[in-house]
Amino acid sequence: MTLYYQTVWISDTHLGTKGCKAEYLRDFLDHVECDTLYLVGDIIDLWSWNVKSDFYWPILHSDIVQQVINKAKTGTRVIYIPGNHDEQLRKHVGTEFNGIEIHLNAIHQTVDGRRFLVMHGDEFDSIVCHNKSLAYVGGEAYELLLVVNRWFNNIRKCFGYRYWSLSAFLKTKVKNIVQVMDNYQHILSLEAQRRQVDGVICGHIHHADMREMEFGKIYCNTGDWVESCTALVEDEEGQLSIINWLDDSYQLLDAANSLIKDEAEALAKAA
Repeated sequence: MTLYYQTVWISDTHLGTKGCKAEYLRDFLDHVECDTLYLVGDIIDLWSWNVKSDFYWPILHSDIVQQVINKAKTGTRVIYIPGNHDEQLRKHVGTEFNGIEIHLNAIHQTVDGRRFLVMHGDEFDSIVCHNKSLAYVGGEAYELLLVVNRWFNNIRKCFGYRYWSLSAFLKTKVKNIVQVMDNYQHILSLEAQRRQVDGVICGHIHHADMREMEFGKIYCNTGDWVESCTALVEDEEGQLSIINWLDDSYQLLDAANSLIKDEAEALAKAA
């Protein structure tokens, strides 16, 4: 069963790290087709290769890269917008690799005519912009948090509990982190106003969200594939929504399957 969307945005997959939920990402790419696929930064984690002596790249991660290339070669427009973890690719902006276009950012117009600025979002992160050493340390600390979280969830699974994200909990409960995210959205609303677009689509902070900001601008964050396994999608009418593949995949696929059966029955009756 395949789900079809006009446009799909994913970011922060962090291929090349143990934190990447590659099996879910491959499942998502197996079941979703679209006219345009945006890769909104931090797709391949080149930072992990810079700060560590060990190299981590399982076959599954190669399979995912090949999936994306295959989509580009079979009619899907694939646009790669590098983030801070794959910033080396910004040197190649304006080029194309195996059918994948590399852009610094992009303007996307939805079916209903709205215009969105698509960017990774690290450009407006003061730590990434002005203190890269601290950003590297923060990245290492976050990966350690993911390791702790994996062990914690392995224990929860033994007792029949569902996956629970410690970092997502902290993002919504720790006052300073909440304030940072609010400031981030405020800055992006100003950029949307400056660029005269209807909204901003970004990643970077690993927190999927969609809300109205200042000046009536729409803020969309695609989330990540190290914890939440989320994507932003545009349907055939231009409406945007967030998919949580961990929670929504079975329901979405069942609904699509039921729709196909209903259409087949209707055609049979009409014949």
